[in-house]
Amino acid sequence: QVHLVESGGGLVHVGKNLTLSCTYSISGQPVGIPAMGWFRQAPGKEREFVGVIQSTKTTFYSDSVKGRFTISRDDDQNTTSLLMNSLKAEDTAVYYCAAGRGLFAGSGSDDYRWWGQGTQVVVSS
Repeated sequence: QVHLVESGGGLVHVGKNLTLSCTYSISGQPVGIPAMGWFRQAPGKEREFVGVIQSTKTTFYSDSVKGRFTISRDDDQNTTSLLMNSLKAEDTAVYYCAAGRGLFAGSGSDDYRWWGQGTQVVVSS
């Protein structure tokens, strides 16, 4: 069982930066530290993949955020962070962190078993 809580959302202007955090707690019989993904859902749109950091700390990102967003993790502190630079109005969404079913995960929602409640990010022009 993995419990996730996101924080750090808010209102920010176009071009500014914002960092989201996700604190996770693992109970039961963990088989390892899972991959941690970030997704987002804009109003009226499907949830979309943002990026993932594997248990090895390898990362990959969607094309829409590559070069602007950076995911990191601190397994001693049980946190993963999403640093968002040069924000655009189209980055406005509810952002979710998710724990993978295993040590590695891809861009599909099915790769993730546990989800946080989401944190709202509004990028205003």
